[in-house]
Amino acid sequence: MLLSRVADALYWISRYLERAEHTARLMDVAMDLGLDRASAVDAPAIERLYGSLGLPADDAAGPPSRLNDALFDPSNGTSVAACVIAARENARQVREEISSEMWEQINALYLRVRQIRTDASWAGRPHYVSRSIIEGVHLFQGITDATMGHGEGWQYLQAGRFLERAASTAMLLDAFLDDDSLPAAIPPPLDQADWVALLRSCSALEGYCRHYTADVRPERVTEFLLLDAECPRSIRFAATRVEGALRALARHTGRPSGARAERLSGRLRASLDYAQVDEILAEDPHAYLAGVSGQCEHIHAALYQSYVSYPIESALPA
Repeated sequence: MLLSRVADALYWISRYLERAEHTARLMDVAMDLGLDRASAVDAPAIERLYGSLGLPADDAAGPPSRLNDALFDPSNGTSVAACVIAARENARQVREEISSEMWEQINALYLRVRQIRTDASWAGRPHYVSRSIIEGVHLFQGITDATMGHGEGWQYLQAGRFLERAASTAMLLDAFLDDDSLPAAIPPPLDQADWVALLRSCSALEGYCRHYTADVRPERVTEFLLLDAECPRSIRFAATRVEGALRALARHTGRPSGARAERLSGRLRASLDYAQVDEILAEDPHAYLAGVSGQCEHIHAALYQSYVSYPIESALPA
């Protein structure tokens, strides 16, 4: 059984790297949208992408300032630089639990981000920056699956990765669903290109087209990113993987308290398995997604109570 500090570090390595990759991907799409549309043309998808990351919707300094905040501002907890630094520090603390290849890759990603951050010329090639980060995180994830034993430590990495993904996708999707209680012009209505941007933000455009053809409709996009069982970025897919990881952890540790985290993740997965998108959209999709985010927070808290900040008495043999 792993020490609680080791479990905590492994869990947060994946959460931080997933967050960094998510932020870099959204900024990459936002930059593309800014190039595709003239400055006089409304681009509501850009503002929604920024908003889902907690960036100000109206920044007088313009896109470069928001890009810098999202990628390199250390005071912004969701910035790529802050996440990569935190992930590397956690990896350093559990160096003996991860493979040499994993350490080399996360260290290489950290050095790349630090070099880019100190190079003033990065602003002239923002796509290179964001895609380098995305590829670096993907490479770490692939190396992890290929070189680390799929035991208890690997399950903590999976739980962190997919819990972060479920919460991030829920927040992003919520930003693209309009609130009918607001005037029609606030926020500006979305067109087909904006929904395509949402799919691209989740690396899901090609998967969507294979499933539904190229006819992009809001209700289908919502269904695909929320309820599809095979799309790697869908909330349902992520919830299934979280449940699997927590079930495996309960089996590895034999700790009865882990049943609560497993039960909560199973409840989330079951609610998504049997949900219908027309019912969700007809009622209150914002409340539904807020419920998903709330359940993710409860699962996180239960995981911590079971495996990280548990009373010492619960770990002692009876």
